[in-house]
Amino acid sequence: MINRLLKPPTAKSFFLFGPRATGKTSWVKTIFTDAIYLDLLESATYVQLMAAPNLLESFIPPNFQGWVIIDEVQKIPELLNEVHRLIENRKIKFVLTGSSARQLRKKGINLLAGRALRYSMHPLTAIELGAKFDLQQALSWGMLPAIQQEPDKKQYLETYVATYLREEVLQEGLTRNLASFSRFLEAASFSQGSVLNMSEVARECAVDRKTVEGYFYILEDLLLSRRIPVFTKRAKRELVAHPKFFYFDVGIYRAIRPLGPLDSAEEISGAALETLFLQNILAINDYLQLDYQFFFWRTKMGIEVDFVAYGPRGLVAFEIKRSKRVGPLDTRGLRTFKEEYPVAKLYLLYGGDKELYEGDVVVLPFEKALKELDKILE
Repeated sequence: MINRLLKPPTAKSFFLFGPRATGKTSWVKTIFTDAIYLDLLESATYVQLMAAPNLLESFIPPNFQGWVIIDEVQKIPELLNEVHRLIENRKIKFVLTGSSARQLRKKGINLLAGRALRYSMHPLTAIELGAKFDLQQALSWGMLPAIQQEPDKKQYLETYVATYLREEVLQEGLTRNLASFSRFLEAASFSQGSVLNMSEVARECAVDRKTVEGYFYILEDLLLSRRIPVFTKRAKRELVAHPKFFYFDVGIYRAIRPLGPLDSAEEISGAALETLFLQNILAINDYLQLDYQFFFWRTKMGIEVDFVAYGPRGLVAFEIKRSKRVGPLDTRGLRTFKEEYPVAKLYLLYGGDKELYEGDVVVLPFEKALKELDKILE
């Protein structure tokens, strides 16, 4: 198993949320080898606890002092009442994994009111893979753990998307019109790495805007996507208002994005590069608990910075370029951002292999930057 950067708490219950197939189950079983393990995707366990959540205690020996893992806890939100009671009365420590917090919020569950910490699991990072990291493979197939050894990567990703449609969207009744939602997934993929135009997506998938807004919330509830807002703190220039949209993994994006003779390879690969950077930086931020918030920056005049990290450790701006050469135009957005925010650190990540310096801008090879994100952010 690849060593993950996520470090568990030593003495307090916690939730572990993350999209399906990011490695939550493998990780908890590796870390908590002596834990009692309850899988709510296993039908017999699910049926028994769904009918009577109070039976949870019967799975735990009377004097047990270890950990109890409940996998996919969102399947039975009512279990959290029993978890709460067992934490209070018996000091049991729980690991509660889930691929969505939607059902928990829908049932009015308060995620144990601070009695359990909250952690996130992401696809693999370049730092975790180390020497095994292959940039071209990552850009083509993404960073889900199983994809590293999967012989038919294309089929795996297509099955992943179909499984989510069937198991999460259809069975949980998140939408009544699966055909419209399927069209929406494709339409949304054209917005990958771009400023989101909700009305345009609605036209593409032939549904009304309000329905599309609901579909975007479904994706976010299932941890399949993220919207990155505009950085507006103490803004002096007029900025765009809408966020950028990203599917959570570059492989999933490419599996959903339709290809045809009118599609630009540069457009698709540019979005893939930004997606790979974003999923790596989000993971590093969560695993190392760096407390950054992430934004992009774009003026109404079209001057842009791809990503802005803002937090107690500072302000860092990143521009992502596919080209192997850089010139003054490539650093224009970063230099303009520096005029507005003099404290910002500036990085341009590009397709070349040399580390360069353009005034205040540090120019790094893209792969090198991914493997040093922890140092850059810290």
